[in-house]
Amino acid sequence: MKPVKKKKTEEPELEPLCCCEYIDRNGEKNHVAACLCDCQDLDEGCDRWLTCKSVQPETCERIMDTISDRLRIPWLRGAKKVNISIIPPLVLLPVFLHVASWHFLLGVLVLTSLPVLALWYYYLTHRRKEQTLFFLSLGLFSLGYMYYVFLREVVPKGHVGPTQLAVLTCGLFLILLALYRAKKNPGYLNNPASNDKSLSSSQIECLNKKGQEKTKGFPGADVSSSLNNRTLKDDLKVSSRMVAGSPTKVKEDWCAKCQLVRPARAWHCRICGICVRRMDHHCVWINSCVGESNHQAFILALLIFLLTSVYGIMLTLDTICRDRSVFIALFYCPGVYTNYSSALSFTCVWYCVIITAGMAYIFLIQLINISYNVTEREVQQALRQKTGRRRLCGLIVDTGQYNRGFLRNWHQFSTLGTHSFPHPAEDIV
Repeated sequence: MKPVKKKKTEEPELEPLCCCEYIDRNGEKNHVAACLCDCQDLDEGCDRWLTCKSVQPETCERIMDTISDRLRIPWLRGAKKVNISIIPPLVLLPVFLHVASWHFLLGVLVLTSLPVLALWYYYLTHRRKEQTLFFLSLGLFSLGYMYYVFLREVVPKGHVGPTQLAVLTCGLFLILLALYRAKKNPGYLNNPASNDKSLSSSQIECLNKKGQEKTKGFPGADVSSSLNNRTLKDDLKVSSRMVAGSPTKVKEDWCAKCQLVRPARAWHCRICGICVRRMDHHCVWINSCVGESNHQAFILALLIFLLTSVYGIMLTLDTICRDRSVFIALFYCPGVYTNYSSALSFTCVWYCVIITAGMAYIFLIQLINISYNVTEREVQQALRQKTGRRRLCGLIVDTGQYNRGFLRNWHQFSTLGTHSFPHPAEDIV
């Protein structure tokens, strides 16, 4: 008799999603219009808040998870999820600046509270080691909104020529291009078994022989691939520690999280969750690390931003305070709050001054670190271990480990990311 063939159970095909539908975190189909329906955590939190009862932190986390999952915009083949950290700058920044334009005291209060709130949010997310798009959204939206106010409130007054407007617009586009370049790969270390491929065939054969010798005498130890891989990793760990003491090879270290051998000055970013070659720091303004491949673009973006911002501030103050110099008009411009247009422009000028001052401080620290051939990560580590020399009230921290002189340090920085150059001398132990 012929065996009876079992019919394969055909799984029902899922219907294609319309532009307003999506699959939520529970794996169920949901609709954008139902974003405020059936949220037990939110109802419970509101009830406890109305009855003056404390809301548990777990409830707040569930509410935020639900809101972030349901915050979507209609898109082709299903609604797209929107990161909730993008929204606050888009809403709060115009509101705060317009409120600050009503009166001088409100301007002082708002412009003082904005940096405080930004620092508080930075330390909150930095302590939790969380990625956030808040600062990237704030930076990009600030550029766009300041340019919009300049076109709407300053240019119509007739004191800004076409050439000046073209220069400012060109500076804005150059900032965006530099930021795009800085957002690219900062020099992530590959995480696969590419380390195994980088070894020579003789080294791999030698390590495999060691693995075979270790497995002899055990029942069923037929040199399985998993055991060989484990042995290979163990030998790599040992070899990386031995290389650190070798006077003729590059100092290397083993990252237990990424499971790879990393070269000197590389570090594991706990926010990005990956090792970065010659890591300087994790920059929240670009939501990425600053490392070997994008450090130059990061410095260029800072420089172009400072020049463009200062130029825009000078054009705006020269328009709304015609009879005074730029520096005097920044602190004393009588009658500026009598006109709402001038008041808004003056408030935006002070907002740009605060942002520019903060970026100028970061730019100065970066120039000092490059001149002494030290990364921000190495500075923080040297301060904790008390191994660095502090100068100028702590503004300069020289570890003395990689410093090869001003010119050689800048020459090495100018050649970062170029693979045609050999390893620098400071990587040799």
